[in-house]
Amino acid sequence: MLEELSVRNYALIDSLNLSFEGGFNVLTGETGAGKSIIVGALGFLLGAKADTDVVRSGCDEAGVSAVVSLNKVSREALEWLKARDIETEDDRLVIRRSLKTSGRTSIYLQNIPLTRSDLAEFTSLIFDLHGQHAHESLLKKESHRKYLDRFAGLEDETSQFNAFFLELADKRKILEASLNSERDRDTRLEVLTYALEEIDKAVIKNGESRALEAEAQRLGDFEKLISQVNMAAESLFDDEASALVQARRAKNAMDNAAAIDADLAPLLQRMENLYYEAEDLSGEFRSYRDGLSYDPNRLEEVEERLALLYRLKKKYARAPGQAPVSENAEEVILAYRESAAAEIENLTGAGENREKLKADISALEKELVSRAAKISAKRKAEAAKLGDRITAILSRLGMPKARFSAAVRPKGQAEGQAAANAGANAGANLRLGPWGADDVEFMISANAGEPERELARIASGGELSRVMLAIKTILSDSDGGGGDSPDTLVFDEIDTGIGGEVALAVGEYLAQIGGRKQIFCVTHLASIAVRADNHLMVEKHLAGGEGRTVTGVTVLSKTERRREIARMLAGGADAAALAHADELLTKYGSGRGKGGS
Repeated sequence: MLEELSVRNYALIDSLNLSFEGGFNVLTGETGAGKSIIVGALGFLLGAKADTDVVRSGCDEAGVSAVVSLNKVSREALEWLKARDIETEDDRLVIRRSLKTSGRTSIYLQNIPLTRSDLAEFTSLIFDLHGQHAHESLLKKESHRKYLDRFAGLEDETSQFNAFFLELADKRKILEASLNSERDRDTRLEVLTYALEEIDKAVIKNGESRALEAEAQRLGDFEKLISQVNMAAESLFDDEASALVQARRAKNAMDNAAAIDADLAPLLQRMENLYYEAEDLSGEFRSYRDGLSYDPNRLEEVEERLALLYRLKKKYARAPGQAPVSENAEEVILAYRESAAAEIENLTGAGENREKLKADISALEKELVSRAAKISAKRKAEAAKLGDRITAILSRLGMPKARFSAAVRPKGQAEGQAAANAGANAGANLRLGPWGADDVEFMISANAGEPERELARIASGGELSRVMLAIKTILSDSDGGGGDSPDTLVFDEIDTGIGGEVALAVGEYLAQIGGRKQIFCVTHLASIAVRADNHLMVEKHLAGGEGRTVTGVTVLSKTERRREIARMLAGGADAAALAHADELLTKYGSGRGKGGS
């Protein structure tokens, strides 16, 4: 859940700090007030691509940060963090991203640097952002499979299948290596053995390159260092006018003065503390200075050691079959060593284990075929239910002629091929992937008389938002607000092209999801806004001596919310509009809105 959001120098936002609560949150405001900027800033934080145009004019850097609390049952998110040794604090995380006008960007999760792709991967597990141009998860077929499996309660089964699938892939790889010719295997063993000997001979220790770089810098700038140290020592204790001498004189004088006037006792105590601190500092600094020495031979040793580490890093930048694991030289080299040692063990023992590997692979293949068939059967049965339920909701959301379905086809087969092979032997024709033998794709016909086609080909962002709203409504019912589904959903411009009873239904469904998830919705419709638990208004104003335009956000009190609903209804807050607002708030309001009267 998003708890806090801070934005600085982003587009028209100068500085913005907001705190949020769970439930259904709406953002409203005049057209052009900057609601899309708020959503854009959040998208930037979640890993969206951005260019330097988002940096506020006249500023060098834009930054967005957030405090996020994790649901304890957000299994995928917690596993993602665990795999990277990132720990939460009281189940909370701090995410920060900044962009300079030079194009340089920095991203941190709990003060640990991330790439943009890593940020997007992680935040997709806890946030779902949907708008006119941000339906990423709904446009990815892999998400369709996840949505269906979550609805069908298949997540545990598919996770177990995936574990077996990865085990099979590993065993096949080992068997393939063992079947290489003796000559090829011997050559590979010779290369790997030499690498291990070279690495072991270097006696590499984690963290040493950073320590050596620091030492090299100190030795390389030793003349400047000793000059500055001597200057500091002179000012601190070496000179007659040094701080220590002056502090001693002041202390002695105040001793004598306090003997005459007892009111000086507190000041004397502070003076004594100052003197003893100066004396202690002088002792430590004297020890540091006396310990300084310059050894040109040591500098040469350090530089040679660093050169060796960097040469080995360049030589072994990739563990066998893997991407570089780190920028740290020792980690790269030691990771290669570990992987190479494992490969040597596999190569030397492959001949003895070949028959056992074949038997294991055969057993795993049979197990996977059996599991895949069961998963496919459940997917097809539940796909029909999911399609019917989403179609029913879409009818209430202003798409009465829409037909939605979740197509479950054998992997690699088009719709016609799947139909032609429907009667074939399932086990013999199954093409397995990491999550089973199926391709799952959402299909829809938005209007009567049109054939169903891929959801990704729908042109209307408003239709996509309503499809996602229907999916999220059903999933929030089925997972009880937990599971692996994102805990925070953002809907931008979901009200495009709707009104009347449809808008009321959209508001009802958003509020329904808000009972289990945290919802943010940008809307122009009062009939949606009145359903919210928390109401935020976005507006532009002139600020500063230059009269620059600034976008701000206000959490509305009950009185302010009433006036904003009236404005949304009638463009103003006259008596009739206020009465209409009161009627809607009384009839549809959650009663949980924040703020006083």
